[in-house]
Amino acid sequence: MARFVQIIEFQTSRIEEIEQLGRPSRTEGSTAPTFGRIMATADRDRPGTYLTIVEFESYESAMENSNRPETSEFAAKMAALCDGPPVFRNLDVMWEDTGETDAGQ
Repeated sequence: MARFVQIIEFQTSRIEEIEQLGRPSRTEGSTAPTFGRIMATADRDRPGTYLTIVEFESYESAMENSNRPETSEFAAKMAALCDGPPVFRNLDVMWEDTGETDAGQ
């Protein structure tokens, strides 16, 4: 299965509250996250615009995550803190390069 990335772009004047909402303790809740990695970013060229980049093992695991009740609850709380509706980009990973080399081997 191909890896999958979802980018969520949103605008808010309440980023501190969104950060608190999006960074719960790993000990909270009973289910493990279905994503592999998550990264929160701020757009330097557009103040108040943020992008969250979430990596998943596959599209299927992303959809499994989307269907979880806690994901729906989080999305509703986050939307209430945004200045408009978030924009979702759903991306299949075609290839990647980490920039690491095998020099020295």
